[in-house]
Amino acid sequence: MPVIDKRLVPEQKGSKYPAAFAEPCRERRFRRLGEAGGLTRLGVSECILPPGAWSSQRHWHAEEDEFLWVLEGELVLVTDEGETTVRAGDCAAFPAGERNGHCLQNRSDAPARILAMSNRSDTDWGEYPGLDLTFAPGRYSGQGGYLHRDGTPY
Repeated sequence: MPVIDKRLVPEQKGSKYPAAFAEPCRERRFRRLGEAGGLTRLGVSECILPPGAWSSQRHWHAEEDEFLWVLEGELVLVTDEGETTVRAGDCAAFPAGERNGHCLQNRSDAPARILAMSNRSDTDWGEYPGLDLTFAPGRYSGQGGYLHRDGTPY
């Protein structure tokens, strides 16, 4: 059946970032709704950001388009251009290959909820502007990982 009962989709918490970069995302919670529906080419996740939590470190993707839709709450969208407050109903899009590092930060006193969507590319790679952090292809096959800018693994 194509209907997904999101209550049955396991909730995950935190990130897989190396320890030096994990703290801002420690309380982030998410459900991989697309995977629960059997999707292999489209990533769809519900992400809940408690006060103080970040969606990710500021990053960009070489081969994945990203679309973010704020469902509840108020967040600060941080990009290379600066900061923008986004609220329920607001959306943001980041085309693949556009080197515009971005993340969402919850600086409010209430939880926020977003729907994040992207095409899934196992050859995708990207960078985290301002950090000694990149990610290598292979996230979906389990072959990828986090690297220093010089290419050495964490």
